[in-house]
Amino acid sequence: MGQYHLESMFNPRHIAVVGASEKKGTIGHALMKNLIDGGFAGMLLPVNPKYKTIQDHDCVKSVRDLMPGVDLAVIATPIHTAIDIVTDCVEKKVSSAIIISAGGKEVGVQGREIEDQIQKIAYTGGLRILGPNCMGLIRPGVNLNAGFASDMPLAGNLAFISQSGAICGAILDMASKERMGFSHFVSIGSMLDIDFGDMIDYMGNDPSAKSILLYIENLTNVRKFMSAARSVSRVKPIIVLKSGRSPAGEKAAASHTGAMAGEDAVYDAAFKRAGIVRVDTIEELFDCAELMAKQPRPRGPRLAILTNGGGPGVMAADTLARYGKAPEPLDPETIKALDAFLPPFWSRGNPIDILGDATAERFDQALSVCFNSKNLDGVLVILAPQAITDPLPVAKMLASAVSGRKYPVFACWMGGKSIEKAVAVLNEAGIPTYDTPERAVRSFLYMVEYAANLETLMEVPPKMNRNMEFDQKKARSLIEGVQEGFMPEPDAVEMLTAYGLPVIMTKTAATEAEALSLAREVGFPLVMKLLSSDITHKTDAGGVCLDLRCDEDVSRAYHQIISSVLRYKPDAKIEGVTLQPYFPSPDFEILMGAKRDNGFGPVILFGMGGIFTEVLKDRSLGLPPMNRLLALRLMQETKVYTLLKGYRNRPAADMEKLEEMIIRLSQLLIDFPEIAELDMNPVLIKDGSPVTVDARIRISPTDVPSSLHLVISPYPEADESHMLSTDGLKIFIRPVKPEDAPLFTALFKTLTPTTIYYRFFGMLKGLNPEMLDRFTQIDYDREIALVALDEEAQTDSMVGVARIIGEPDGKTGEFSILVGDAWQGKGIGSSLLEKCLAIAERQGFKTVHGIVLGENRNMLALGKKLGFEIGRDPESSDNNLVIHLGKQNLRTGDNAMKGDGHGEYDG
Repeated sequence: MGQYHLESMFNPRHIAVVGASEKKGTIGHALMKNLIDGGFAGMLLPVNPKYKTIQDHDCVKSVRDLMPGVDLAVIATPIHTAIDIVTDCVEKKVSSAIIISAGGKEVGVQGREIEDQIQKIAYTGGLRILGPNCMGLIRPGVNLNAGFASDMPLAGNLAFISQSGAICGAILDMASKERMGFSHFVSIGSMLDIDFGDMIDYMGNDPSAKSILLYIENLTNVRKFMSAARSVSRVKPIIVLKSGRSPAGEKAAASHTGAMAGEDAVYDAAFKRAGIVRVDTIEELFDCAELMAKQPRPRGPRLAILTNGGGPGVMAADTLARYGKAPEPLDPETIKALDAFLPPFWSRGNPIDILGDATAERFDQALSVCFNSKNLDGVLVILAPQAITDPLPVAKMLASAVSGRKYPVFACWMGGKSIEKAVAVLNEAGIPTYDTPERAVRSFLYMVEYAANLETLMEVPPKMNRNMEFDQKKARSLIEGVQEGFMPEPDAVEMLTAYGLPVIMTKTAATEAEALSLAREVGFPLVMKLLSSDITHKTDAGGVCLDLRCDEDVSRAYHQIISSVLRYKPDAKIEGVTLQPYFPSPDFEILMGAKRDNGFGPVILFGMGGIFTEVLKDRSLGLPPMNRLLALRLMQETKVYTLLKGYRNRPAADMEKLEEMIIRLSQLLIDFPEIAELDMNPVLIKDGSPVTVDARIRISPTDVPSSLHLVISPYPEADESHMLSTDGLKIFIRPVKPEDAPLFTALFKTLTPTTIYYRFFGMLKGLNPEMLDRFTQIDYDREIALVALDEEAQTDSMVGVARIIGEPDGKTGEFSILVGDAWQGKGIGSSLLEKCLAIAERQGFKTVHGIVLGENRNMLALGKKLGFEIGRDPESSDNNLVIHLGKQNLRTGDNAMKGDGHGEYDG
């Protein structure tokens, strides 16, 4: 149900406490006490048939006795009673409910059945539910403590959402000790309805939440989670502590890829793709969150360590080294500037040790030099207690120096009681403060990771230099030939070939005589391999013979393989052998593969290939769909990538071909959810060119159709179409792609000032990177965006664009449209907007609206023609255009086309 009724839960005007009690030590008593003591200003309605009043509030016997339309019900009765209570809430039109009660699916089948009944009743009645088995929620900023935790935390800008109630209690205690504040504190429980995706979307739209912290044990609706996180992480940092870093899931898979793509590694890949920072401990969670909430993002990892003690500086440098980083070397200009005022015995490097007798003035001067350096991205100021250095004046100096400055500065004030006042000054100034150099450096590196994730999200991927075609029909016929299990190896080779993946010539022989005949056809030297669906790793069974150069070699190899396999596995089914050309001394061996994860769908794997794949474990994981940039990032995360760039006398691999292979593999996984595992190992690279020499594909039936099995919506090819403009120009209409950024820039340059003003409600000189990112990095689950391209132009030429951006409720969207001046009045804008509206209706949108300036008469005329209701904004000359979909209001097709002289054609 998306964001429906969440506002009622987090900003309630009236709260019913079902199971409220006067008896101390009960959850019902704690809930009432916390709401009252917290200062809830709305109407409090206790519900319990045993009382007439509870804690000086009139009590009703049942939810049925409440007034209609209560915003929030907090249910603290046994779980088996919740079914009737939820039913009553629906009948009384209660907007939302928090079910504190435990005993749901976590206790077994009976509890799951109860949850299923509650979910069905709530969904039908539009009742939003937090929990069950949760501690409730707290919003300190609005005096709302709708939970049974003992104390109200401080107000702040951190939103914390946890799946574990026990973790919530620990976090509240830690936050109280550290004087850390929250905008929202939510125990999400069993996620019967409201889940992490809903919470990320809600917190992303609430300005009081500056950073979002998640404690996750598992995810339910992964696609919704990924969609929300990819959207919100662009504007607010999301930091996750995910429990369960266990290798147990890696043992069940049948192939190299399956064994290496463990569940926790998939979470890592998903978080990275979504722009989320993952930490390992609760301490890191809050250290990282504090820094991100208080300081701007660094431009890079170049950290200056400014300290009055050599030891703490070394500790900071060692921590950087542990994460593969180092203090940034100081350039000559910076050293010269520091030499001008520092004692001659200063460290003359980074860490910048300004010695134990450093005064606040010396700290200030050194800090100014760091600010002026063009080679530094942030400063860690470390103060160790010294007899001469007073911590308080240094803290006041630092607070003054960073005031109004957008530059990452954070502090490590080491010590105890002697630094308390100084730390309070730093906290008041919004400067993150840590008690050890290790914690400070680790937090900075997480911040660098977040900035790098954002950069990747916003980077424009390059286009492929050639068109890619896929024989989907051929691939489908091969899959339909396998009910379940491993596809015959020759079919696997054909499958990869159908999708343009380079595979070495492979011939199949069932007998020795056939092998001898085919060997001459393939040509010497060659390789002979076992063909058996019962044996995964041929080398282990002695099923591979290399460098066969004559008939005698072929006969000997055939008998050797058969006898060796029968010793290895006497009951193995042997279909014969395969013959391939022999590639002597390849430059590199890599692995590409895929595995279908239960939660995240297909996962792509890239890494070091060959027989040592599982030993070296040099691999990275990614989620489809892929583009060239994502494919490159996938390769860059491995050690083998360094070799692939060229090593000693070995030439570099053709990176674009490797990127293309990953993209083609991605498309194969998008089109066929039935692929459970896919192994291309090894992929040999010789003189730059890659070729697959061994392939295995395991098929497993699934009820989930193509694209819905993915957690990231792929490019919707079905929304492509062609049209003729009124003057006969052939136009190709398709969804926006990330690679379209240069086309948007080129279109903008053709616009007149009037058109720019009509579209952007002001004057713009150009489209900055953030705008291009917003226009081209489309989540097809929550945004509809179509571009019109001139098919007759020599190069790609964009002539118009239209989009509908979905709002958090999932039912409403806002449209916008832009057509280049040279192509206006030719029916292009009408066709673009019609198609967007048709897609919106298909996706379940109910209402689409937009604002049009009063002087934009052409747009007003188009809106009227398409069936929009037009109303004037009373506070301005703008017009509000609204259309209600699904009520035959949308005038599309022939009716809308009449008089325009444009229509569709078969492209």
